[in-house]
Amino acid sequence: MKKIRETVIGVIVVAAIIAGVLWVYNNERNKVNRDLAKRISALSPRGGPPNTIEGLREAIALYEAQIERNVQEGAQTGAYWKILAIRLADRGMHRDALDAIERAIYFNSDDPTLFYLTGEYASIVAAATVGFSANAAADKEHFVRLAENSYLRAIQMDAGYARPLLGLGILYTFDQNRPAEAIPLLERYLQLLSSDVRGMFVLARAYFMTSNYEMAIELYDRIIARTKDQKIKAEAQNNIETIRNLMYG
Repeated sequence: MKKIRETVIGVIVVAAIIAGVLWVYNNERNKVNRDLAKRISALSPRGGPPNTIEGLREAIALYEAQIERNVQEGAQTGAYWKILAIRLADRGMHRDALDAIERAIYFNSDDPTLFYLTGEYASIVAAATVGFSANAAADKEHFVRLAENSYLRAIQMDAGYARPLLGLGILYTFDQNRPAEAIPLLERYLQLLSSDVRGMFVLARAYFMTSNYEMAIELYDRIIARTKDQKIKAEAQNNIETIRNLMYG
């Protein structure tokens, strides 16, 4: 009898624990539904349909599974568009890639990578716009602005994201003749990726364009010291000689 009583008590305890867990789960889910209902209601001028918080809560609970499926499908659709954009860009189809990225952003506007890629592809399209149509100048300006705004958005979303810093630095230095604005971006980039030779070359160019000749030479010397590529060494050395000839005649 004692063993039977202990077994019964054990079953009751386990049942109580399970009931408690289910209660906590349902309570948390209901709390999420209530919070979501309040948010939806607050966004609408007169509470929105249904007309009460309770009505919204019940509607959310009723369609919760479908809502979750839709959210997951939307996120997955955004990922597919992102992959498509990258594949198109790999084939040189950058205008089509921009269209795909726009769709990816529609489904996931919180991904800074999408804005960085927009900047990259728009920069390439702008550089390739050479005047086949009467609107070529306007088209070029449009894509340059798109690139700039996209890089800035990516940086705003993630200050530690290095790639858009370099992309915007290149855009300002080579495409827009704004080297003074490029310098702080490129300096931040090299703080994050101190050994990146490409970033060093771009920053050295920006220094040269703003007559910071000594700083440019110092950066070219750093490139020579860090790279084993003889072509890169030769290019950096030639740039140093060009600057010194300009400085001393």
